[in-house]
Amino acid sequence: MSAVSGGTSTPDADHALPFQLDALGVRGRLIRLGPALDAIIERHGYPLAVARPLAEAMVLCACLATSLKYDGIFTLQISGDGPIRLLVTDLTTDGAIRGYAQFDSWKLAVALGTGNSDVPDGYVPKLFGKGRLAFTVDQGRHTERYQGIVPLEGPTLADCAHTYFRQSEQLPTGIKISARRFVADGVAHWRAAALMVQQMPEFDAGRMEVDAEQREDDWRKAVVLMASATEAEMLDPDLPDTTLLYRLFHEDKPRQFERRPLVARCRCSRERIDRVLRGIKREELDDLRDKTGRVAVKCEFCSTEYTYDDNDLDRVYASAA
Repeated sequence: MSAVSGGTSTPDADHALPFQLDALGVRGRLIRLGPALDAIIERHGYPLAVARPLAEAMVLCACLATSLKYDGIFTLQISGDGPIRLLVTDLTTDGAIRGYAQFDSWKLAVALGTGNSDVPDGYVPKLFGKGRLAFTVDQGRHTERYQGIVPLEGPTLADCAHTYFRQSEQLPTGIKISARRFVADGVAHWRAAALMVQQMPEFDAGRMEVDAEQREDDWRKAVVLMASATEAEMLDPDLPDTTLLYRLFHEDKPRQFERRPLVARCRCSRERIDRVLRGIKREELDDLRDKTGRVAVKCEFCSTEYTYDDNDLDRVYASAA
């Protein structure tokens, strides 16, 4: 990974920007999503109280995934017994991100109260109830999947992520997340951003001579500076990454690395759906038939519907023989 010393970025692009604070022994990530969220969230027409947690989960997924070395798929999954039953988002190593949510409309209306639609403060217990947060890294069939699971503890998704890092004995990590829906000229747009700082191991940071007390002071400084970022700054489409990082960390000379582009792209295909159907007995597909008698399967991530008439099913099951 090569360092870049300056220049401006394209703030509206979906991307992850790694950076490092050598003076503090800290590495970090700045994630910004915009068009990718529009493509994914607006397609589903989720209510605001579901859409915003999904936007936050997607930017958190990107933040965590791009901080790891893996070749495959990183998945973040939140499940609970509240109005939002399930929320899933994943990111491939080539930058394809997607996400979807399952929720109970009636429970959601009760939880929000009459006339309310926005996300309440401390929304995790109210919208997800009791549940768990799971991170999975899948690098293919010939490798062992890694999974980390923690209970949903904390008022926000960032707090739940902090719980994961504390319980898994990872390096000290701080995360800040913002997500909002904006309407301009009658058109809705989403923006979300995440900032993450993580204390580096002493050897990697090249600070073996720094004592424990100084390391702790440096770490606290990095967290305080990260937390000082305002929502307006993080979501401003006209504020370049370089400017934002300079505002926050200019005293410690943030060193930026190559940006990683992200794009909304689903991995579903007719071939994949064929494989799913082959795993189901043909006589059990009757429940999936629509009014025309065809079997209809919809991808929950992108809402693409794949239909199969009896000739299509003959083809699918013949290839399984």
